[in-house]
Amino acid sequence: MQLSGLETGANDYVMKPFNFEILLFKIKNQLKQLESSKIKYKKQVDISPKADEIESVDEKFMRQLSVLIETNVSNADYSVDQLSQDMNISRVSLYKKVLLLTGKSLVEYIRFYRLRKTTQLLEKSQLTVSEIAYEVGFNNPKYFTKYFKQEFNILPSVYIAKKLSKK
Repeated sequence: MQLSGLETGANDYVMKPFNFEILLFKIKNQLKQLESSKIKYKKQVDISPKADEIESVDEKFMRQLSVLIETNVSNADYSVDQLSQDMNISRVSLYKKVLLLTGKSLVEYIRFYRLRKTTQLLEKSQLTVSEIAYEVGFNNPKYFTKYFKQEFNILPSVYIAKKLSKK
């Protein structure tokens, strides 16, 4: 029973009767680990674990999520429902897990990912701002500009100009 629970993704298994102090320490340790994972993924988009490291369940989850978003980044019609199906997890569970690990809702995280991808394209491609907006899955360049400015406190055109002036 204990092994099957852990194999399905449980973080711990408490046997009855249990010691309240041990249970309290286990809860505190889980919360500490969760907080450190949350901090780690809050601003991180690319997840590239080293080959010699053992990958945690949360790292594996975030890597899988990033791969799916990257694969579908230019598809403006790629929905949260489709993403949850591709992740084999319910929409509600996916939403809660992403919020817990990143501090962002699922829609905010996808938008954040797209905007991070945008900065790469703005720096390395010769595409216009509108072309880049469509390339990263925004249907409307005005909304793209609004969210870009909201995230980076700068317009995309000014961002390009600053990057070009540094070269």
